[in-house]
Amino acid sequence: MTRLALIAAFAALAACGADGPPMTPNANVGLSLGAGGVSTNASVGASNGMFSVGLGL
Repeated sequence: MTRLALIAAFAALAACGADGPPMTPNANVGLSLGAGGVSTNASVGASNGMFSVGLGL
């Protein structure tokens, strides 16, 4: 019985996330000059084509 439960647990774990592309990280850094001086910006995130998440600094 425990052997069957162990095999079922491994099968369920292997099936989690098996469908779909992996998340691809991305980053962007910028520097701009203007009348007000120098300003910087940066962003980091990840996407898999259908879903993306990011943070702008």
